[in-house]
Amino acid sequence: MTKHSYDKEFKEQAVQYYLDNKDHITMNEIIKNLGIGASTLHKWIKLFTETGEFGRGSGNFASDKDKEIARLKRQLRDAEGAIEVLKKSIGILSK
Repeated sequence: MTKHSYDKEFKEQAVQYYLDNKDHITMNEIIKNLGIGASTLHKWIKLFTETGEFGRGSGNFASDKDKEIARLKRQLRDAEGAIEVLKKSIGILSK
Protein backbone atom coordinates (compact mmCIF):
# COMPACT_ATOMS: atom_id res chain seq x y z
CA MET A 1 0.00 0.00 0.00
CA THR A 2 1.34 3.41 -0.95
CA LYS A 3 1.26 6.21 1.56
CA HIS A 4 0.14 9.47 0.03
CA SER A 5 1.13 12.91 1.19
CA TYR A 6 -1.51 15.58 0.74
CA ASP A 7 -0.84 19.29 0.98
CA LYS A 8 -2.74 21.62 3.29
CA GLU A 9 -4.82 23.05 0.46
CA PHE A 10 -6.08 19.61 -0.61
CA LYS A 11 -6.99 18.74 2.99
CA GLU A 12 -8.92 22.00 3.40
CA GLN A 13 -10.73 21.48 0.11
CA ALA A 14 -11.58 17.89 1.05
CA VAL A 15 -13.04 18.94 4.40
CA GLN A 16 -14.98 21.76 2.75
CA TYR A 17 -16.27 19.34 0.09
CA TYR A 18 -17.45 17.02 2.85
CA LEU A 19 -19.13 19.83 4.79
CA ASP A 20 -20.84 21.15 1.65
CA ASN A 21 -22.09 17.73 0.52
CA LYS A 22 -22.62 15.61 3.64
CA ASP A 23 -26.39 16.16 3.54
CA HIS A 24 -26.67 15.26 -0.14
CA ILE A 25 -24.37 12.29 -0.70
CA THR A 26 -23.01 9.46 1.43
CA MET A 27 -19.57 9.37 3.03
CA ASN A 28 -18.64 6.47 0.73
CA GLU A 29 -19.44 8.57 -2.32
CA ILE A 30 -17.47 11.51 -0.92
CA ILE A 31 -14.32 9.47 -0.28
CA LYS A 32 -14.67 7.77 -3.66
CA ASN A 33 -14.93 11.17 -5.36
CA LEU A 34 -11.91 12.46 -3.45
CA GLY A 35 -9.87 9.28 -3.89
CA ILE A 36 -8.96 9.01 -0.21
CA GLY A 37 -9.74 6.62 2.63
CA ALA A 38 -12.54 7.13 5.12
CA SER A 39 -10.18 7.17 8.10
CA THR A 40 -8.06 9.83 6.40
CA LEU A 41 -11.03 12.09 5.83
CA HIS A 42 -12.35 11.50 9.35
CA LYS A 43 -8.94 12.46 10.76
CA TRP A 44 -8.84 15.66 8.71
CA ILE A 45 -12.40 16.60 9.71
CA LYS A 46 -11.64 16.02 13.39
CA LEU A 47 -8.39 17.97 13.22
CA PHE A 48 -10.01 20.85 11.37
CA THR A 49 -13.08 21.08 13.60
CA GLU A 50 -10.99 20.94 16.79
CA THR A 51 -8.25 23.38 15.79
CA GLY A 52 -9.54 25.17 12.71
CA GLU A 53 -6.33 24.31 10.85
CA PHE A 54 -4.07 21.46 9.86
CA GLY A 55 -0.77 20.77 11.58
CA ARG A 56 2.29 19.20 10.01
CA GLY A 57 1.20 15.78 11.20
CA SER A 58 3.07 13.33 13.36
CA GLY A 59 6.63 14.21 14.16
CA ASN A 60 6.20 17.97 13.82
CA PHE A 61 9.51 18.36 12.03
CA ALA A 62 11.00 21.83 11.80
CA SER A 63 11.23 21.59 8.01
CA ASP A 64 10.43 19.35 5.09
CA LYS A 65 14.16 18.58 4.89
CA ASP A 66 14.12 17.19 8.45
CA LYS A 67 11.03 15.17 7.65
CA GLU A 68 12.73 13.70 4.56
CA ILE A 69 15.86 12.85 6.56
CA ALA A 70 13.73 11.02 9.15
CA ARG A 71 11.93 9.13 6.36
CA LEU A 72 15.21 8.09 4.77
CA LYS A 73 16.60 6.95 8.14
CA ARG A 74 13.48 4.79 8.65
CA GLN A 75 13.88 3.38 5.15
CA LEU A 76 17.55 2.58 5.79
CA ARG A 77 16.74 0.90 9.11
CA ASP A 78 14.06 -1.22 7.41
CA ALA A 79 16.46 -2.20 4.61
CA GLU A 80 19.17 -3.14 7.10
CA GLY A 81 16.65 -5.29 8.98
CA ALA A 82 15.67 -7.04 5.75
CA ILE A 83 19.33 -7.72 4.98
CA GLU A 84 19.81 -9.32 8.39
CA VAL A 85 16.79 -11.57 7.84
CA LEU A 86 18.15 -12.62 4.45
CA LYS A 87 21.59 -13.37 5.92
CA LYS A 88 20.01 -15.58 8.58
CA SER A 89 17.88 -17.31 5.97
CA ILE A 90 20.93 -18.03 3.81
CA GLY A 91 22.73 -19.42 6.84
CA ILE A 92 19.84 -21.73 7.67
CA LEU A 93 19.40 -22.93 4.08
CA SER A 94 23.10 -23.57 3.53
CA LYS A 95 23.30 -26.06 6.44
